[in-house]
Amino acid sequence: MTTLTDPPQESFRPSMLINDTRYRSYTFQFIALIVLIGAIAYLLSNLFANLAAAGLNISYGFLHEPAGYDVQQTLIEYTSQSSHLRAAWVGILNTLLVAFLACLTATVLGVIAGVLRLSNNWLVSKLMSAYVEAFRNVPVLIWILVINTIVITMPAPRAYRGETPDAEMFLGLIAYTNRGVYIPAPTWGPGSGFVALVFLASIAAIFMYRRYAVRQLYDRGRDLPTFWPSLAILFVPTLLVYFIMGRPVGIEVPALQGFNFQGGTQIGRPLIALWLALSVYTGAFIAENVRAGIQAVSKGQTEAAFSLGLRPNRVMNLVVLPQALRVIIPPLISQYLNITKNSSLAIAVGYADVTATLGGITLNQTGRALECILLLMLFYLTISLLISAVMNVYNQSVSLKER
Repeated sequence: MTTLTDPPQESFRPSMLINDTRYRSYTFQFIALIVLIGAIAYLLSNLFANLAAAGLNISYGFLHEPAGYDVQQTLIEYTSQSSHLRAAWVGILNTLLVAFLACLTATVLGVIAGVLRLSNNWLVSKLMSAYVEAFRNVPVLIWILVINTIVITMPAPRAYRGETPDAEMFLGLIAYTNRGVYIPAPTWGPGSGFVALVFLASIAAIFMYRRYAVRQLYDRGRDLPTFWPSLAILFVPTLLVYFIMGRPVGIEVPALQGFNFQGGTQIGRPLIALWLALSVYTGAFIAENVRAGIQAVSKGQTEAAFSLGLRPNRVMNLVVLPQALRVIIPPLISQYLNITKNSSLAIAVGYADVTATLGGITLNQTGRALECILLLMLFYLTISLLISAVMNVYNQSVSLKER
């Protein structure tokens, strides 16, 4: 009778690091890592040696010195006597503001243009095609300058005194001027926080209701309405609490006083130019991503949905787009990253983003070019990695789940 036994384990020998395929890849990776570390160490030592020879040293103490310059549009309190670090934070917040607004607007514009480009209406389809081809084949800097020029041609604030018949506030609330757009601003009284909390809860309730409606459609075949119930959920509870709390939230309408408007909120001309240019430019690329994602869905899916009696808009929302997202989201991440990095062109229209404050005025005043550039690189690297991480999590949530 013969018994089968495992072959004896061969003892490890250094020659196996090269000859044995089980260890060879690790050996080459380790060698590559050592070479990379050595190259980085050589470059850093060379950098510090050159800085020492020039009598320079890397120091970030300048961030606590007074900036000495003003910034027109700020989201936090800032004066010319604030520190360079405060000015950098102003620029960071301005960058995040325009990047968020542009990502939101470009997504909406891109989805609409991408869907309409596949429309059966010849005129609508050709108009969307012309938009996509015109905007994505012209550099974004050109569009920033073009839109900035258009805003400059708007009437001056003094024209709203009645000197120009066409200069009238839209609905008596919004003024379009060559300095920007002036819109009403909310005023918060006692109890306004509770109203805002109810409003945020209503937004969360809308998502919950729409998910419930989708589950009812998939599980029981009940096609529940979503538009009007969503509007009711959004406004009815908030309005009830608003009147119960004694109308704690009001609006401050901008009014012309002297040579400019006072009150309300000003959306500056540089922000408008940069925001709109990044939106329409990137929206053209997103439209192509949306079109490709929709066309990647089998036509049999659409035909099956129509055979069940679903309306075209429901077919698009419930059948086509959920499957198309798996194709749309990966390139969409790159478009969001492009918006964030292209916002560094803000200096062309005088918008005080982080490149204009930290990488522009602060760098020129302090002479700390290396420190400022390193901080800029760290900021853009961090925000890009954060955007990628968040979008990758969302991409995983909509990806196809295999059993």
